[in-house]
Amino acid sequence: QVQLVESGGGLVQAGGSLRLSCAASESISRFNVMGWYRQVPGNQRELLAAIAKGGTTNYSGSVKGRFTISRDNVKNTVYLQMNSLLPKDTAVYYCKAVDLKNDFWGQGTQVTVSS
Repeated sequence: QVQLVESGGGLVQAGGSLRLSCAASESISRFNVMGWYRQVPGNQRELLAAIAKGGTTNYSGSVKGRFTISRDNVKNTVYLQMNSLLPKDTAVYYCKAVDLKNDFWGQGTQVTVSS
């Protein structure tokens, strides 16, 4: 079973940037879609951005224009570049990989944006 490890979270001031990484233990080229989600305690996990095997990307309205998802099939890593961060972006961020049968999740990385 693939292992997904997120990194790159931390504390940043509003208006700042962070780049999250999701490193997979095996080739990500087999996954149909990989995505980034976030969750605030008490709320459901929210889909932010997804990238398909062919490179097509989709974004939620809350991050479109500020966040960019990308994938490196050589490094088996998916990235989320986050710019113009806002305090409401504070959450635990998760990576997800989807193949034909299963969904796989990482353990999450905390992002805190101070005002």
